[in-house]
Amino acid sequence: MTQHLTAPTARPAAATSADAPGHHPGWWRDAVIYQVYPRSFADGNGDAMGDLDGVRRRLPYLRDLGVDAVWLSPFYASPQADAGYDVADYRAIDPMFGTLHDADALIRDAHGLGLRIIVDLVPNHSSEDHAWFRRALSEGPGSALRARYHFRPGKGANGELPPNDWQSVFGGPAWTRTTDPDGTPGDWYLHLFAPEQPDFDWTHPAVADEFRSILRFWLDRGVDGFRIDVAHGLVKADGLPDLGGDAQLRLLANEITPFFDQDGVHEIYRQWRTILDEYPGERIAVAEAWTRTVERTARYVRRDELHQAFNFQYLATSWDGAALREVIDASLAAMRPVGAPATWVLSNHDVTRHATRFAGPPFAGTQTREAGDRALGLRRARAATLLMLALPGSAYVYQGEELGLPDVTDLPDEARQDPSYFRAAGQDGFRDGCRVPIPWTREGSSYGFGGGGSWLPQPAGWGALSVEAQTGDPSSTLELYRAALAIRREHPDLGAGDSVAWRDTPPGVLAFTRGDFACTVNTTQEPVRIPVPGKLLLSSGPVTPGGTHTDLPPDTTAWWTR
Repeated sequence: MTQHLTAPTARPAAATSADAPGHHPGWWRDAVIYQVYPRSFADGNGDAMGDLDGVRRRLPYLRDLGVDAVWLSPFYASPQADAGYDVADYRAIDPMFGTLHDADALIRDAHGLGLRIIVDLVPNHSSEDHAWFRRALSEGPGSALRARYHFRPGKGANGELPPNDWQSVFGGPAWTRTTDPDGTPGDWYLHLFAPEQPDFDWTHPAVADEFRSILRFWLDRGVDGFRIDVAHGLVKADGLPDLGGDAQLRLLANEITPFFDQDGVHEIYRQWRTILDEYPGERIAVAEAWTRTVERTARYVRRDELHQAFNFQYLATSWDGAALREVIDASLAAMRPVGAPATWVLSNHDVTRHATRFAGPPFAGTQTREAGDRALGLRRARAATLLMLALPGSAYVYQGEELGLPDVTDLPDEARQDPSYFRAAGQDGFRDGCRVPIPWTREGSSYGFGGGGSWLPQPAGWGALSVEAQTGDPSSTLELYRAALAIRREHPDLGAGDSVAWRDTPPGVLAFTRGDFACTVNTTQEPVRIPVPGKLLLSSGPVTPGGTHTDLPPDTTAWWTR
């Protein structure tokens, strides 16, 4: 049962790069940003693959949902070895998604609806089909283009061993041997991800020059910011030293490595910040930086670097009151000295959806193959969402989570496309489960995704979770999100900030206030009697306030106002 104080008012238009005069400073400090995975959001031409025209047609839905900005996963020209994160041309749109004219129209229409557009940027690696890399291979040893990547001779009597013991994030060696133009075995090249994704060498000035140019290309087209893929990986330690020991286990344990979170990345982002600040409308950059601690993450958002960084420590926290409070406190404390907003995220295109992650016992990591208890997972996901949206700072919503979508854990093997699935000893390789196209209508071959089916199979019964089915149903997860985002926009004590005032609670229960706003969360499996902190605004489950105390049901969050 959801309740709110007032009916949601019309969403005011957000300031964008197109209407910078009079905009509110620091829009990104409390923005709710919606991630669109273009191939799975909406298909505009009926070829079973989502595209930019499909996104453009659905922009009014995102405006009405109440988000402030839309982050688009890669749509660049690519052979699609890793769902577009292998970029062949950073200034061109892959034909599967449309054209540059489609991108321009999408940006223009979004701005007209008061939405900002953030695009993905992939600077750690290119596609093996990138013109630079193709020339480096065809010209052979001595090619000047090879210095823009990490080419190295192999070890062993005949160079038959990789240059070091680094492992790919996707499993297996992080090196692939080339064949020289004369047909003989040649040097090796580094790829921290798939072999089709060779890493750039950021010590070469041409690489830095090229990406400054790419930034300006998209800023000139009106984008409002960039999400920086593998922001922690651009710089490698001098000499590319061995990891030693069990290299793969150390990588997966997020320990100190010579290729992630090196101090040299920060000078790159200082240069980028200068470019961003040249443009009107507060253009921003967001770091995908997997670091060991939130304190290390805070280094990416110092005042002369990037604006936001994803809070992966929060995303990876299980549904446990004590653990959640610890990471919330640590996140706010880490961001406070650098003057950056905390960011909060529960799901994205690389992790199991939180409606499934929370559907069983706590586990280490962000991926699971177990479907778990659907009702339990949804109940906890709804509660986790209200907690996230009540915290100070900015929040990210992954497409379909507003529908309460679970991960699709039973995709047939022949349907899978995640490259890590096909490499032994790497990640679980089950990211396809969170990438299944979302349902828009109750009926149809693809539940309204498009006219020609969907590139990943949708489960039977997907229509019951569709936008059409949930719209107007006050108990639905979609209407919970709509109500929460409306209240967040209207309530003066929600949004930006850097602290919460915790209240004493029993184990497993969280309670905090922000001015006249209060949030109470029960992460336990039993009802808990709590003092009523004010008038009920919204709850993720049934809450019946009466008198001075009320029972807060298991796995439930409630919002209150004094």
